[in-house]
This record gives sequence, C-alpha cells and structure tokens, in this order.
Amino acid sequence: MTEPSQYSARKPLTHLGDMPVEEFLRDYWQKKPLLIRNAFPDFASPISGEELAGMALEEQIESRLIEECGADGPWQLRSGPFTEEDFFALPKTHWTLLVQAVDQWIPEVAALKDHFRFVPDWRLDDIMISYAADQGSVGPHYDHYDVFLLQAEGIRHWQLGPEANENSPRAEGTPLNILRDFEAEASWRLEPGDMLYLPPQFSHWGVAEGGCTTISVGFRAPSARTLLEDLGGELAAQLPDHIRYSDQDLALPVNPGEIDGNTIARVQGQLTQWLQQPETIARWFGAVMTESKYPETVALDAGSAEEWREHLQDGGSLVLNPGSRAAFVRSPALLFVDGEPLPAPLLFAESFCETRTITHGDLVGYPELGEQDGLIDALVSQGSLIYPELLEHDDQDDE
Repeated sequence: MTEPSQYSARKPLTHLGDMPVEEFLRDYWQKKPLLIRNAFPDFASPISGEELAGMALEEQIESRLIEECGADGPWQLRSGPFTEEDFFALPKTHWTLLVQAVDQWIPEVAALKDHFRFVPDWRLDDIMISYAADQGSVGPHYDHYDVFLLQAEGIRHWQLGPEANENSPRAEGTPLNILRDFEAEASWRLEPGDMLYLPPQFSHWGVAEGGCTTISVGFRAPSARTLLEDLGGELAAQLPDHIRYSDQDLALPVNPGEIDGNTIARVQGQLTQWLQQPETIARWFGAVMTESKYPETVALDAGSAEEWREHLQDGGSLVLNPGSRAAFVRSPALLFVDGEPLPAPLLFAESFCETRTITHGDLVGYPELGEQDGLIDALVSQGSLIYPELLEHDDQDDE
C-alpha cells in the first residue's frame, strides 16, 4: 500500500526524454507529435487491469467498453457501470475498457498530474486509463485536444496518420468516430515508461500486443462555439442599455435596401469595442476553466473537514480535493475553485494554487480566510477542501 509520503506533490518534468520542456513547448506543443522513449524510467503502473475493471463496476465512475467485433456490430460501444458477468462474457481478444477521471479516485494517479505542470493547471483535464486485451483498441481516430499517452503495462503498437477533421470519412454502423480511410505514416511499439504526445487532429491507432494498460493525460480545449455562446451572455450583462448600434459616419446609400460592406465593417468594429471588458473576461474564463468535470464526486466530501479550525490549530492541513480545480487571476484579484470566483488576497491565491494546501500559517497571515462563512468554510462545505488523511483512507478502502 502506498505510504502517506507519496501523496506529496511531485516535481514537474523539466525534460521529455532529452528534450527540455521549453523546447517542447516551442516546437511541438499543438504543432506536431513527439515520441518520448523512457519518459518515466522504471515506471510502475499505479493501477492494474483488474483494479480498473473493479472501478468500472461502480455507478459513480464513468466507464466504457469497446469491442471491435461486438455482438451488435463492429466497434460496439457500451457504457458502465458493468457487472462481473459482463467481463466474464468478453472474448479473449479485441476489446478495450476505458475509465475516466481515475485521478479523482486513486491518489497515486492524481500525483502523476504534477509531472505535467509545465502546462498551466487549468489547461489539464482528467486522467483516463484504458486496459486492452490482446489486439484491443478503440480504432483509428483523432481527438480535439492534446494528449500524452503513457504506456503503463504491457506493449501497445501505435500507428500515426495524417491530420483529420469533421470531413474525414467515418466507418458506418458504430457510434464511435472511427476513421474509415486510415493510412499510417509512422509506427512505434511503446513499452512501460514510454510516452507519445499527440496534438489535436492527428489521427492515431493504438493496438495492444497482449494485455496492456495505457494512461491518457488529456487537456481541456473548449470549442469556439461553447466559448462564444457562454461569453456572449456574460459580456452583454455588463453593458448598459444606452450603448447601441450607431452610424455617425453614414453616407448616402447607393441602394437603400443594401447592407453594404461599410456597414458590416462598422458593426464588427463596434462589437470589438464592446468586447473590451478584460476583467469580465478574466472572471468568466477562470470560472469556465476551473469547473469540475464531475462535481458530484467532489460533493461526496462536502463537510467532511468541518472541524478544520481545530485541525489546523493542531498542526494539520487542508488540501485541494483531487476532483477539484483551482486557478487565480491578478486583475481582478480572484481565486477560482470548481468554477466559483472567490475574492482572495493575491499572495494567498498564488501560494494556494502552487501548493494546493492550506495550513495554520495561512490563517495567521490572512485571518479573514478563517472567518465564519468565509472562504475556507465555503470550500470545505462544497467538498473542495479536505483533510490529507481522507486520501489515505480512500486508498486503504481500495485494498
């Protein structure tokens, strides 16, 4: 069983293989794939395939099964929770189990995210882990987000294809976005500790050679449609009613029925002016990018640290729930936790987002945090702050 000391934060990677992360961000991030041999030397998987299957039996955990030759057709998709009988009935080959947000349940998996803090925390999504039987895969496809694919157990053969998009032909008869015409341009066999980085849109296909486990570290990338739909309401709410379309530069129209190019340019210019609300955008973006993907998981710990004042006084600490997300902005000075913008001293917000820990020293420096119904009370009551011991307890329950 994991020792408590292993719950402490791990250092971000400074190199991907022999490549400094600064070079990676400059030349590869969102630009081109990168194979990183021995990215994690002597890597030991924090979870086995059997343990992953056990998680897929739980109702509150999101899981999927993909069978390449399913009873209902090719690339059959089923969603959990599953039963033990479901797994007993599976064929020996050509199937894959995928479990989302394993980092919210297994502290050792959550600790892996610290290695990737060379990218901002608010950009990081959850960690999905897949177990594939021999020849199992999820088919040739592409993702809309960046992903690091870390081989945890066994061997997976990856094929990399060209960039693809919504116009790329899909295989019929399956709800999965399987690419119909996949042509590999490169291929590699990944062993435990090897890692593959893929930017958005690059097609890929990973096939297990024997049973194998793969850890997927994905990143948040909201669609332009989602952002614009959500932002529009936020910005509009801040504009007084007297600000309206205007055309003081109006010229005599050639045809009074035409909406001419000058009008379109004028509208675009006015919209640009109305968008100049940096503090509103900061408040909105911080809330969007820190929303918990599974708030019901965070809520399970609501109030579990309600005696936190005595706990801190006795030398204990509070930590950010593994299922929670935190970030801050400088103007206006706000701390965001699980989608909530919270006024907080800037120096405290900086420190908390770096360490994700609160101690008695924070109360000494910022006594307003500990006031009744203050910031800490609010975060404890929604489950965002918990005792470190809860992580230990949850892990021991899984023995």
